Amino acid sequence: MDFAGGVVHEKGLLPQALPSWLTKITDRICQWTGLFPSAINHVLINEYHPNQGIMPHQDGPAYFPVVAIISLASAVVIDFTPHQRLKGQEHTDPQDIIESNCSQKLEGANEAEPDSSSLLLMPCSLLIFKDQAYTDYLHGIQDNELQNLDKVTNMWQCPEFKHQNSGNSHGQTNNCCGLEQSGTYRRTATRVSLTCRLVLKVHKKLFKI
Repeated sequence: MDFAGGVVHEKGLLPQALPSWLTKITDRICQWTGLFPSAINHVLINEYHPNQGIMPHQDGPAYFPVVAIISLASAVVIDFTPHQRLKGQEHTDPQDIIESNCSQKLEGANEAEPDSSSLLLMPCSLLIFKDQAYTDYLHGIQDNELQNLDKVTNMWQCPEFKHQNSGNSHGQTNNCCGLEQSGTYRRTATRVSLTCRLVLKVHKKLFKI
């Protein structure tokens, strides 16, 4: 794990300038989406081996409630599950408030489990989530090489995977995209993610002596 932009403390960000290559990326995200009130000032860079993920979590109040995640090198399934405090309450399905790099929004409900949703993040894709998806849901990636595609709601946006239920019923792997038997995907390569966020409070002199 690495980060750029400085150190995030409970009282705010002790800033460092983003490298120019990252600034080009974050500036485009801000201009393209119009969702950030000011420039993105913190980027978390993570590397995940095929059997590594991240436990379900929230990013917390230090950040503006919009997250932009760039995925590189390998596809992965990210799961959104309702926070425990929402169990038994009426709330918006995360699928209705998650935006992807495609201009068309995800539509339809997950009938099997309407309170949770999964997305397939393809290499060189951009995922943006905000509002209730940020405050009311946990997001995470399972620590498994073999990932279940049954609850993925954006399969139609991923040409390599949209026909995954046909011609592969004997458990044979599709070398192109790591498809196993129907409804599963085997991660075979290391994934790199850039998690781009805006820390609202910035302190040039956070610690006073």
